[in-house]
Amino acid sequence: MDFDCDLFIVGAGSGGVRAARVAAGYGAKVIVAEEFRIGGTCVIRGCVPKKLMVYASRFADEFAYAAGYGWSVGPTSFDWPTLRAAKEREISRLSDAYRTNVGKAGATLIETRAELVDANRVRLADGRIVSARHILVATGARPESPGAIAGLEHTISSNEIFDLPEFPRRLLVVGGGYIAVEFACLFARLGAEVTQVMRGDNILRGFDQDMRDGLRDELQRAGVRLRFGCLPTVFEKHGKALRATLSDDEAIEIDQALVATGRKPNTSGLGLAEIGVALDATGAVVVDAGSTTNIRSIHAIGDVTNRINLTPVAIREGHALADKLFGDGDGKVDHHDVASAVFATPEIGAIGLTEAEAFKRYEMVDVYMANFKPMKATVGGGSERAIMKLVVEAHTNRVVGVHILARDAAEMIQVAAIAIKMKATKADFDAAMAVHPTGAEELVTMRAPTRRLRR
Repeated sequence: MDFDCDLFIVGAGSGGVRAARVAAGYGAKVIVAEEFRIGGTCVIRGCVPKKLMVYASRFADEFAYAAGYGWSVGPTSFDWPTLRAAKEREISRLSDAYRTNVGKAGATLIETRAELVDANRVRLADGRIVSARHILVATGARPESPGAIAGLEHTISSNEIFDLPEFPRRLLVVGGGYIAVEFACLFARLGAEVTQVMRGDNILRGFDQDMRDGLRDELQRAGVRLRFGCLPTVFEKHGKALRATLSDDEAIEIDQALVATGRKPNTSGLGLAEIGVALDATGAVVVDAGSTTNIRSIHAIGDVTNRINLTPVAIREGHALADKLFGDGDGKVDHHDVASAVFATPEIGAIGLTEAEAFKRYEMVDVYMANFKPMKATVGGGSERAIMKLVVEAHTNRVVGVHILARDAAEMIQVAAIAIKMKATKADFDAAMAVHPTGAEELVTMRAPTRRLRR
């Protein structure tokens, strides 16, 4: 059978673009369809613009520290429109670079919506039908609504917060996950009065407990008002302002409410269920280890599969799939021991098992931990703390988890990830000479375990 292309990709985010470029490099005829902006969540409304805003928020501390180091900074002020415009220029530049790279690779980009018709055909928004030997779904995820809350239409999601026309002086953040934490932290440091509410009794469910507690304390020091076991029940518009009534009957006046209670695989309206592609209870596309669905010609990668929802994972999956379809690879990606970061201030960097997870898995676990005031803060006058933690399986001495709460924790955990993937032992960490004076040297100078856990 003749096809219009060898691979049709729905979604031009990081994973889809990587798959397109690698497949085209093998000589495959590739078409990519994208209904929004090229670059996907990470480039347009996620990792990149958020990190730029995190950078902006940290200048407040730098100005405060400067006096302790002999600098006279003088009055400072923050201008939201300037940051918003700078962010837009950068993501537009990156989006154009993605577009250019797709073309240079030899793939064709169509900026329109595409829906699946059957195992080998897609329908474009203008009604055209395109046939493909293989179809790849790489549509990512979208913000998930927390359910029926009166007045929810007056709130915003993480998609809209980057482009607000005015800076929200009073911000309510709903949720306790990493997206909610990151925005609560950065807006507080930019000068907003932030209240963060969540269903649970702490932030960042799933992260190591010491990291959760440490960042919770730092958020409060930054001025974030944390409310645990509490959610909004009603939002009411009052002129330009909002009134949010919480589940404990407290009513607060705010300028904006950011609902960041999670993300959901973006599979709605793509025709997947209608043609028999298996979806799980969350709406995620069910795939095998090689990213292929129950229909052999249809594949999926990235957040739409709800495996590990991180941009580098989607990129690796897209590359591996292209190798499988048009090269000699098997499409499999190692999803174990994947490093992650929370870009609050300070950051959390994590890889491997938490202390609680290790205790459930192994008979004996040694925990090494350092909790200290960073050197920069001692002279600068800051009150922040840094926490570094190694989780070690005691019988083999292998380091099975590294957790860092500190400035630049994300940079540190990237390097630590290499050691963890190589199955380094605590002795290997000890053998590495420290670089002094750094915060990271604590990772190789902790000699005695803080505690030993036995089952």
